[in-house]
Amino acid sequence: MERKKASDFPQELLDDFHLYVHGDIDRRAFFDRASKFAVGGVTVAALFEALRPNYAWAQQVAKDDARIRAEYATVESPKGNGSIKGYLARPAAAGKYPAVLVVHENRGLNPYVEDVARRLATSNFIAFAPDGLTSVGGYPGDDERGGQLFGKVDREKMTEDFIAAINWAKARPESTGRFGVVGFCFGGGISNTLAVRMPDLGAAVPFYGGAPAVEDVPKIKAAVLVHHGELDTRLVAAWPAYEAALKANKVRYEGYVYPKANHGFHNDTTPRYDEAAAKLAWERTLGWFNKYLRT
Repeated sequence: MERKKASDFPQELLDDFHLYVHGDIDRRAFFDRASKFAVGGVTVAALFEALRPNYAWAQQVAKDDARIRAEYATVESPKGNGSIKGYLARPAAAGKYPAVLVVHENRGLNPYVEDVARRLATSNFIAFAPDGLTSVGGYPGDDERGGQLFGKVDREKMTEDFIAAINWAKARPESTGRFGVVGFCFGGGISNTLAVRMPDLGAAVPFYGGAPAVEDVPKIKAAVLVHHGELDTRLVAAWPAYEAALKANKVRYEGYVYPKANHGFHNDTTPRYDEAAAKLAWERTLGWFNKYLRT
């Protein structure tokens, strides 16, 4: 399939697809809204397929890259759903490295998130990307089905699964014991949640994630780096209040709103991907982890 860009689609259509992905409208409602854009022989079904992720594009680091070692692992989670499976990527070279939890969007552990873990491993981090869908069979290989399964998982227990996962990763023999979290969309919200829940967390990097309650911000001890896309209007509108709370509580933070970027701009498997914004945000992310997890 030819790779499409956000500029190939009306912003209204991208916004409607965003609503569908987040469960605010169902597939039928999206098709109804998209029908007015089905012109010139382009069907609604074709528009839908063009907007969906294409995971054939989701490989910046090959699975067998000689710089890393990657495998699947299962972590016990007594306070969560019993256990959680995930993808572990770490540097091939012997040594001790900081650990970073990589938290997926609301579809489960897909190939894009696994590749993000490998990218971190090539930058000398131990990366563990857990699958929040483990208790319902795991990521099914299809995002639409993954979204349906996601709604069946107890959110509080899933959060405990993620806490168990990062505690396991930071306790590994090749870990320095310093640890952080990066997450996307739902995972961005989890990054903020873990910053509140885990006072020993070194750094949190939420990509377009929901902010924590203002009254919880004083609990944050981690250094927080926030990324938003300018066209992601709901989350951008909520950012000033979060920033004010971070500032008032003297939390180490930086926040960026990337011009003309959509929600999901870092995900290079969809048309919402913004190469310039994604590369800059990732460069800042690695710099943040290097600053706060290696000292």
